[in-house]
Amino acid sequence: MRQEKALQMNERRVQPRDVLGRMTPYSPGKPIWEVQEELGLEDVVKLASNENPLGPSPRAVEAAAAMLPELHRYPDAGAVRLRQAIALHKGLSEEELIITNGGDELITLIAEAYLDPGDEVITPAPTFSEYAFGTLLMNAEVVRVPLGEGFRCSADALLAAVTGRTKLIWLCSPNNPTGTYLPAGELRRLLDSLPQGVLVVYDAAYSHYVTADDYTDGLELVREGYPLVVLQTFSKIYGLAGLRVGFGAAPREVVRTLLQVKEPFNVNALAQAAAAAALADQGHVEAARELNGQGRQKLYVACRELGLECTESMANFVLVRLGPGAGQACGRLLAQGIILRYGGSWGLTEHVRISIGTAEEMDRLIAALRKL
Repeated sequence: MRQEKALQMNERRVQPRDVLGRMTPYSPGKPIWEVQEELGLEDVVKLASNENPLGPSPRAVEAAAAMLPELHRYPDAGAVRLRQAIALHKGLSEEELIITNGGDELITLIAEAYLDPGDEVITPAPTFSEYAFGTLLMNAEVVRVPLGEGFRCSADALLAAVTGRTKLIWLCSPNNPTGTYLPAGELRRLLDSLPQGVLVVYDAAYSHYVTADDYTDGLELVREGYPLVVLQTFSKIYGLAGLRVGFGAAPREVVRTLLQVKEPFNVNALAQAAAAAALADQGHVEAARELNGQGRQKLYVACRELGLECTESMANFVLVRLGPGAGQACGRLLAQGIILRYGGSWGLTEHVRISIGTAEEMDRLIAALRKL
């Protein structure tokens, strides 16, 4: 009787959208507490999620704490004060900015605002999986353009993939997970060569870590009026990943379009206050940038000593090739309390992505790699 009832209820079940069968939910790195509980470890180092090892700016913590008595109030739906702070800091107008719940929400808003079923979206491969997620969510098609030698992105390769159905191009520079970037001249050439009606989304989440002279964070091109959305986040160098706050910079008409699909209270009050304070703490940003540069160099040296191939990175992580046993190596390191990101989800089955940590964390990782 119970089995018959279950079958009847199953037949009446509301069916989800067919497109969900093509989508793979994002798989984040394991949090420290989960590894501690699973393996019975106390001392765990997380080098998997590209977080700032220095943590947030003390000013950001103070600003968030000051907002706690106001938690019974809804946050400012327009994030006016934060938009004002960003506009002043970046040389943009407030109307060229949209504040979002991390960079992920901006990606979803762009897909919801611009994509119809059957549209094509171009993205390099491998890259951040959320671009494909947002595209498939709207029943549009993902056109993947493989990165070239050394995981370099090519404007010519992207342009060759453009068709009459192309609506968006997603670009991550520096690219996650490779750490490589598209030079400023190449980005400008791409924008100048695209047909009308194609919007470029330029994810510059890791731009603060770049040391290359020929790099651009894309904001200068927004100021010039190009059809470009620049994504920025407070999750990386500002150390506010737990609060989820980011922003997009784009021409006014693009921002107006995105605001049509944005939820009214998408960024909480603590995040808005902390982000504005973090933006003003340039000393914290410089300290994080310096620590990251030192950590990258230390990892490069260790890889050369160990005969490991690594890709020169402009971000706060390095892609390292461990060979056919990369997945097993990740497991062995995890057992020692060191969390890395295995490259299998990007099709990089011989690679791991290593976030840059403190000097002590990098020393512990390198010692473990030597034992492997």
